[in-house]
Amino acid sequence: MPHSQTSAPRDGILQGRLARGASPWLLPTVATAALSLVRARHSKGAAAVAVPATALAAGMLWFFRDPEREIASGRVISPADGVVQSIMPWKDGRTRVAIFMSPLNVHVNRAPLAGTVTSVEHIPGGFVPAFNKESENNERVVWHFDTELGDIEMIQIAGAVARRIVPYVPQGTKVEQGERIGLIRFGSRVDIYLPEGVEVDVEVGQKTVAGVTRIDRG
Repeated sequence: MPHSQTSAPRDGILQGRLARGASPWLLPTVATAALSLVRARHSKGAAAVAVPATALAAGMLWFFRDPEREIASGRVISPADGVVQSIMPWKDGRTRVAIFMSPLNVHVNRAPLAGTVTSVEHIPGGFVPAFNKESENNERVVWHFDTELGDIEMIQIAGAVARRIVPYVPQGTKVEQGERIGLIRFGSRVDIYLPEGVEVDVEVGQKTVAGVTRIDRG
């Protein structure tokens, strides 16, 4: 599949869709807001609930947005929207790039390369804030992709609020670069391990856009 570079992703809520896996949070919130608005004309209590409920529903719609993206070219592209939190050489020669996702980011994650999903492993753990070093022991899902660069490992890490990671594709699935592969609800982190010999082309503090920002140096 050909890829084209884009400088500005289209992030409008109504650009196309909401994230799969949003229903358990979104439907009750929207239903509460709608019911309180209907009853507000006849009940002061309902009117008092209507404003915060509607604001919360609007916030949920914004959080669970899933905009279309023009996928960039490059060997390895960012799997997540966020900010590069750390770049760390690993003992086996790989380099870990950790991307922190705030509640304001799009939380749908994308495949960093084209390839086959060889493993999707859920590992139970804690729920400390994703920017904390101890978050490495948090609830997480570990992905492995068989790609043209060999095995690529990616880890979705839950945060203090993000208590559910929703994989979209199972083991054995062939994915295109930039394809949606999962959702982390609320603030969290995504780590990707670049193989030995692949240089990093992002720096700590840099903003990334899933499917758009190239993270390796060609």
